[in-house]
Amino acid sequence: MKEILLPSSCTLRPASNKDIWSIRKLVFAAKLDPTQLNWQQFWLIECEGNLVACGQLRNFKDAQELGSLVVVKARQKQGLGIILTKHLIQQATKPLYLECLGKNLESFYTNLGFVTVDLPELPQSLKLKFGISQLARKIFKLPVIIMAYQGKSKSVNQ
Repeated sequence: MKEILLPSSCTLRPASNKDIWSIRKLVFAAKLDPTQLNWQQFWLIECEGNLVACGQLRNFKDAQELGSLVVVKARQKQGLGIILTKHLIQQATKPLYLECLGKNLESFYTNLGFVTVDLPELPQSLKLKFGISQLARKIFKLPVIIMAYQGKSKSVNQ
């Protein structure tokens, strides 16, 4: 994968308590799960003073979940999602999992070292949480995909 660098007008930083409303706004606008938004678990990308991307590592007993990954529409397709995801992968200290919606996001995460897994393969701490979305998948025919990080390198510039 070609190295993608953060534009010089942008910074990658951990969130602070003053960022929670900006994070909520991004997550709501992206129609993502607005629960479990804990600013202490978020990393942000700011460009020219504006929050343009966020993502978090949710902590569970025996795993972590990459969640709430959002890049504002005007900044999509510029590599910011890749940079932020690679950074979150690097920050992970336990086996890393995520849920995504649809084939496009599945391809995005596959290119970053994630593989599709089934509910029984999950650590116990994630089975209930991800089990609820798998039930919604069956009932509402939503393309919810569970993935686990299997990449060989944790380099940000992989």
